[in-house]
Amino acid sequence: MSCILNIETSTKVCSVAVSQDGACIFSKEDRDGPNHAVVLGTFVAEAMSFADSHAIPLDAVAVSCGPGSYTGLRIGVSMAKGVCFGQDLKLLSVPTLQLMAVPVLLRETVEEGALLCPMLDARRMEVYSAVYDRALREVRGVGADIVDADTYREYLDRGKVYFFGEGAEKCKGVIDHPNACFIDGIKPLAKWMMPLAERKMALGECEDVAYFVPFYLKDFVAKESKKLL
Repeated sequence: MSCILNIETSTKVCSVAVSQDGACIFSKEDRDGPNHAVVLGTFVAEAMSFADSHAIPLDAVAVSCGPGSYTGLRIGVSMAKGVCFGQDLKLLSVPTLQLMAVPVLLRETVEEGALLCPMLDARRMEVYSAVYDRALREVRGVGADIVDADTYREYLDRGKVYFFGEGAEKCKGVIDHPNACFIDGIKPLAKWMMPLAERKMALGECEDVAYFVPFYLKDFVAKESKKLL
């Protein structure tokens, strides 16, 4: 098994964790942000010092790759790439919405056939969301949705759909389908990246450290490029 430094900065919360052999052995969180530029470097230094003091060599750095805050993702990815270059480590990217589903699957009873819909707040009634099954297979890819009563009806008509994340709070009064379930308190945190990062490591799904950019940045650049055409 691998030892991985996990970095999550896609929202106002900044978090860093170290995972080894399927367990989280170090975790730091700052929920008073956004303070990423202030606290991330300290958190990473403490995490690497912890691993070094326990004679645990790091094998890779995993970073949340979006969607999420432009500034937060930029800071997190820059830090991850810097550590990878400096320590000659592999770089792994973990989709933010997918990692948000990990604590739901670990803590909640999600019935057979139910779907998971993590949501990040965008603006007004817009959210970034995706739809996954219980095996975290993508049923519908990441999209920027303007939420009304019918936005997710095709999935709700099939059965239970669990909505969670900071974007789900503002949707409670809009999505009134009887199959809609809302879970509070779910945030993307580095400690939940472990199973997804370790799976990518095992499959050899590493990023090119020099050229990797997160989802939001690629999306942003594509939109800006179209404006220039």
